[in-house]
Amino acid sequence: MTKEIDGLKTRICCLLRQLETKDGAVGRLEMLLRERCRRIDTLTGQVDQLRAANRRLDQEAERLLEMLRFTPPVDVEMRVPK
Repeated sequence: MTKEIDGLKTRICCLLRQLETKDGAVGRLEMLLRERCRRIDTLTGQVDQLRAANRRLDQEAERLLEMLRFTPPVDVEMRVPK
């Protein structure tokens, strides 16, 4: 009976150690997941800012294109000094 109890105690100690190891691994994975989520949020914000900047640049390009459409053509010969 004592031998069986000692075996069970040993088994319990091994299982506790495994559980502690797995808990530590889970804690590290949770920390990495939080860091990853923060990084994704940061990058998403940057992408949103860049998209907004691209929209502004597209609008500016369209406006400049419209200005060019209404600008009379320039005679190249008149621009050259004689």
